[in-house]
Amino acid sequence: MDTLTFWNGTWHEGNPAVLGPRDHAMWLGSIIFDGGRSFGGCAPDLDQHAARAVQSARNLGLNPKQTPTEILALMHEGIRRFGPDAELYVRPMFWATKGGHGPISVDGDSCEFLLCIYISPMPTATNLTLGLCRSIRRPTPESAPTNAKASALYPNSARGVAEMQARGFVNGVVLDALGNVAETCSSNIFLGIGGKVVTPVPNGTFLAGVTRNRTIQLLRDAGVEVQERTVHPSELDTADELFTTGNAGKVQPVVGYEGRSLQPGPLGRKAAELYMAYARTQRIV
Repeated sequence: MDTLTFWNGTWHEGNPAVLGPRDHAMWLGSIIFDGGRSFGGCAPDLDQHAARAVQSARNLGLNPKQTPTEILALMHEGIRRFGPDAELYVRPMFWATKGGHGPISVDGDSCEFLLCIYISPMPTATNLTLGLCRSIRRPTPESAPTNAKASALYPNSARGVAEMQARGFVNGVVLDALGNVAETCSSNIFLGIGGKVVTPVPNGTFLAGVTRNRTIQLLRDAGVEVQERTVHPSELDTADELFTTGNAGKVQPVVGYEGRSLQPGPLGRKAAELYMAYARTQRIV
């Protein structure tokens, strides 16, 4: 068993068929997801991921019936079915099956829910290289549902990853509409500058992630100065170190940016150590 999906009141193994060609989500993109992690029997901040999933659905015009508390209980149940040693991705999803009044509007009351939990090993290799994306930018709140973890946002990020891989990088830094640093194609970004941690201030163009916010809190509690501010792309060229945060890899060092070699630095190492120490306090199995 590598995948469990809770849908329509029961658990299913594998990848159940849940969408049809006339479902609104399938052809008009009314679908959101969120992602948590479980590893070593620990599941940090799943309550926040459950709450964000519900809020994302509402921000997309859906009317979710499940509460964050109910979703969290299902998360814990599913994780326990895999056992304490499994490294898992925990993904709640909401989507609409019907349109509303008009040709493309959504019927928020047709909202469906599932929870998919599957084996996804934590990354161990330190090979994250970044380039600067030139083919895409993050959209503004007026041009896309940036206040939701909407699936419709991710094809743009996939275009950015394709550009970066064609240039020999693993991932890319994406700018906002004004030309300032927003995030990578799939994670939040941090710079180490003169012993301080700097990260883009949330401006509505990107999601300030759960792991990002937890890392900032842990660093500040440990006495590290963290600045949330506008970041110019030229600062990436001179930063002492770079690291990212996200659900897939949690805290990861960047070992190269636009051909410049970088070493995992002390601030990134401290962030990773603090995060993993915190995660170990969140045991559920």
